[in-house]
Amino acid sequence: MALNIKPLSDRVIVEPAAAETQTASGIIIPDTAKEKPQKGTVVAVGNGKKDQPMTVKVGDTVLYGKYAGTDLKFEGKDYLIMREDDILAII
Repeated sequence: MALNIKPLSDRVIVEPAAAETQTASGIIIPDTAKEKPQKGTVVAVGNGKKDQPMTVKVGDTVLYGKYAGTDLKFEGKDYLIMREDDILAII
């Protein structure tokens, strides 16, 4: 998937995973009780800082903090733009 946005410096654009609609036991979660996902796929990566290269790359599935990043809506899709430091782990 090609995204026409190029993040600057150490920023990353993540496409959040869909929120869970059903629990493991089969209970359906209503829209008002759904939590914001903390997992997503990296779709664009900046060049990094001069003394610190980027660790993540496009296509990585990552975990990030609950309140990390800034919401971005581009071409009808929702994304998050955040610093690489806000990413907690690569899955």
